[in-house]
Amino acid sequence: MEASLKFIFLLSFTLILAFSILAESASDYGFTAELVHRDSPRSPYYNPADTPHQRMANAVRRSISRVNRLDPSSAGAPKTPSTTLVPNDGVYLMNISLGNPRVTILGIADTGSDLIWTQCKPCADCFKQAAPLFDPRKSSTYKDIPCHTSLCGVLDQTACYGRPGLCTYAYSYGEKSYTAGTLATETFTIGSTSGRPVSFPKVIFGCGHRNNGNFDPHQSGIIGLGGGSASLISQMGNATGGKFSHCLVPHSSNHQASSKLNFGANAVVAGPGVTFYYLTLEAVSVGETRIEYTSGNTSTSVEEGNIVIDSGTTLTLLPQEFYTKIEAAVVKSVKLPRVRDPSHVFNLCYKAEKDTGIGAPTVTFHFKGADVRLNPANSFFRIADDIICFTVQATPVQLNIYGNLAQSNYLIGYDIQNMKLSFKPVDCTSY
Repeated sequence: MEASLKFIFLLSFTLILAFSILAESASDYGFTAELVHRDSPRSPYYNPADTPHQRMANAVRRSISRVNRLDPSSAGAPKTPSTTLVPNDGVYLMNISLGNPRVTILGIADTGSDLIWTQCKPCADCFKQAAPLFDPRKSSTYKDIPCHTSLCGVLDQTACYGRPGLCTYAYSYGEKSYTAGTLATETFTIGSTSGRPVSFPKVIFGCGHRNNGNFDPHQSGIIGLGGGSASLISQMGNATGGKFSHCLVPHSSNHQASSKLNFGANAVVAGPGVTFYYLTLEAVSVGETRIEYTSGNTSTSVEEGNIVIDSGTTLTLLPQEFYTKIEAAVVKSVKLPRVRDPSHVFNLCYKAEKDTGIGAPTVTFHFKGADVRLNPANSFFRIADDIICFTVQATPVQLNIYGNLAQSNYLIGYDIQNMKLSFKPVDCTSY
């Protein structure tokens, strides 16, 4: 997402996009695609030996690792977190394919970057990939982009060397992952839950011949959903109006239920209960106790865009001084006996048997222009049969994150043209 936006936009979730080559084209009516949770039996990452509590502990550890990598003050990290990519830590997956005849690939969907790319034959330097590499010579819809054309200028990272007359690119990410190859166009078609796939011809993408970094064998590349002109959401153009939304099924629910990724008119979040805001956190309330935002710096004003919304991070992470005040207010409100987290990842835990009310207060995040109220299912998570833990923690780095436990059972809409996000409480298992 470009720095000119007034909010930091990093929703970085793993998708496996399922594109098929059909004649039907997109319309202004919008469409919806399916997301599959990383720990679902339908996911390639699924481990049937893990208990629900082990899966949560693993998710939190991945989140902490992710936050350390996203830290803008760490060595090698970019100046803003919106360009950082951590491929192995995404948590929502979706099938994808491209070319004619269709070739299925596994791509990470990332709103923190713009370029769409996949590993291509011939590959001189590629990471290990379980699926066959995409072979552009076998696709009737593949076309290289000539050098010195307007399409070659869609990215800043293009050049005119290598293959004669062709537009080449080199694109790197915050964890020293990179891709380099030929810029080209191809037809992408997104399958939808309505059963009517939507076709997008001549989508600009990178055919990567040199790619490496922290990638998983299940992955084939990246699907950029950022705000730049090269991203998939921007190339969809009038078909989506720059809008998409998602509704994440809670971690604690039946993972057979699917989360939803909506585009265009289907992505508009409207009706009673919807709120709109830029991502500037002003305060957090625990019950009736309002705690003004503090970051530990000497400034008395709240910084614009001081928190990132990220569905690839499980917990909500806030500055230590600010978190300490919130934790104290929670401790004052909850009368259950405190216990230590056996997995050593949560700070504040209580002994609470199932089907027993915990008396937890409502936690409200006061963003600039809107308030988002979290119910106990968002602010507390059961990590064992008799233990619940607070899903907010102090950030280990100089980066604040609004995590996916707080986002579950909210329909969250992204409008990149108007630079707004919208939240509406819903039951995502039946949405």
